[in-house]
Amino acid sequence: MKKHLLLWDIDGTLFHADRAGEIALLEAINHLYGIQATSEGVEFGGRTEVHVVESLLRVNGIAPTHEAIHRVFEAYIDALARTLPTRDATPLPGVIDILEAAAARPDIVQGLLTGNLTDGARIKLEHFDAWHYFAFGAFGEESADRTVLAANALRRAAERYGHAFSPTRTWVIGDTPHDITCGKAIGANTIAVATGRHSVDALAALHPTAVLPDLRDTAAFFAIIDRAPISAS
Repeated sequence: MKKHLLLWDIDGTLFHADRAGEIALLEAINHLYGIQATSEGVEFGGRTEVHVVESLLRVNGIAPTHEAIHRVFEAYIDALARTLPTRDATPLPGVIDILEAAAARPDIVQGLLTGNLTDGARIKLEHFDAWHYFAFGAFGEESADRTVLAANALRRAAERYGHAFSPTRTWVIGDTPHDITCGKAIGANTIAVATGRHSVDALAALHPTAVLPDLRDTAAFFAIIDRAPISAS
């Protein structure tokens, strides 16, 4: 039976995409509406693509209807596939070592808990040859509310592996306050990583289970995971 469930954010946690997603979204809106779109005032970090696209459309004077959002999604995926290879996108230090070590452990399963669209996550992770580390996920087209995604990820893990994962053995790993909040919403442990726009102190103020400056120290990461109390579930 799998004991540990690791649910990973992507942008700012696993990789820096050098604003590829933002640039591709603006390109998609420009193409669809014939405007020079702006992202001023729109929060991207830790938000789902539904939330981001709704915000971008509003900022640019476009009604965020269901149809409009999904038209942007379709154009965005094409734009992202073109844009990402042109950006200075890189894995964050230590990430591949941790993903590889977790994949080698029979007691760990890894999934995605990301605001990215499913196809957007695949494009980004395939670019870094990392898509294969993740057996399932919850993705940004599912809801504007990241806590809904967290609940979806937990349910899919149980369905895939045939048993519920104990909250004491479930870990949400991300670089923003939204990652901490959605992890707490499902009763999970949270590891905040200060590799995005938020400092160690700012993340620690939200009382995650643990805070790391980055993911360079593989041993320290797994020491946190393995200290979690064992549950029969």
